[in-house]
Amino acid sequence: MRVLFVSRGPIRLPLAPELDRKWGAVREELDFRVVAGGEGGDEEFRLIKRVAGVDGAAFYATLPLRLARELRAFRPAAVVAQGGHETAAAIAARRLAGVDTVVIADIHGDWRAPTRLYGSRLRGLLSPAADRVAGAAVRQADGVRTVTGYTTRLVREAGIEPADEFPAYMDFESFVERPIEPLPAQPRALFVGVLERYKNVDGLAEAWRRAAPRIPEATLQIVGSGTLARPVERLASELSSVTWTPRLTQPEVAAALDASTCLVLPSRSEGMGRVVIEAFCRGRAVVGSRVGGIPDLVEDGGNGLLVEPEDTNGLAEALVRLLSDRDLAERLGAAAHASAALWTITPEEFAGRLRALVEQVTGLS
Repeated sequence: MRVLFVSRGPIRLPLAPELDRKWGAVREELDFRVVAGGEGGDEEFRLIKRVAGVDGAAFYATLPLRLARELRAFRPAAVVAQGGHETAAAIAARRLAGVDTVVIADIHGDWRAPTRLYGSRLRGLLSPAADRVAGAAVRQADGVRTVTGYTTRLVREAGIEPADEFPAYMDFESFVERPIEPLPAQPRALFVGVLERYKNVDGLAEAWRRAAPRIPEATLQIVGSGTLARPVERLASELSSVTWTPRLTQPEVAAALDASTCLVLPSRSEGMGRVVIEAFCRGRAVVGSRVGGIPDLVEDGGNGLLVEPEDTNGLAEALVRLLSDRDLAERLGAAAHASAALWTITPEEFAGRLRALVEQVTGLS
């Protein structure tokens, strides 16, 4: 069965080993092509190079025409579009191409967030129109797949019953291939993610300024890059307890978790939160905000601590509490490790669920 996948990306060729395993399993189930942002390109992966400064606008402006060409040439049974705006482009492409290809919306998070919490604040001016476009597209899609209880609730609030809910495929080989390490002697919090407003790294910086004097032996490592890199760089220059690393490989992230007491994820918006499961795999508790899909994974007082979104004082208090109480960190970390199996899925299981989803929505097999 032919399926066209659409996402914002980015994807780079040759594929990293974890993505190669994913798409290799999908290849056993489906004949596919992928249209996404990225670098390189081949018969299966039609990648759209980013244009500095206008990459988002350029991507979405040209996407319907690109997809229409793929629909006419590839003739897929279905398009699986990751996100509300990608779904809107797929529906527009279907009209342009004059075909009746099934469109499946693949919802990993809140489709209202990209114009508010990603990139430049000027994106916010697009929010009213972008919200209407994405919301209408999700309702017009022939089927919807969600990844967590949170995304299922979002879709149901829009008056739609998802065709299926199953986790996004995430490769955790680097995180499960060796025994769990004990907590480090020196308490350390770790943040891993893009440095954008939706991750609330600016709120984390302020919370650490408030917490650091109360836990002088503790440190914070921030890993990531993005538009808020400058405030993070300032924080690292102001406080000797803070280090900033723009990028780490998956094995290096696993090692950073082993060197940490906990993960901190104070997001303003979040879908499934891959890094939470990575922390669970390494037996580390999570301090997270009670938003999006984070509460689906993190149980307050069970395998981590939850704070209200943008509650800077609450975040500071949670960090002080966990980093100053090794027994608590060990107890929550052990429970976190036990939680990991609930959220992992093999490439073969993921590919099988994808095929079943397409068969269900198209009525084909």
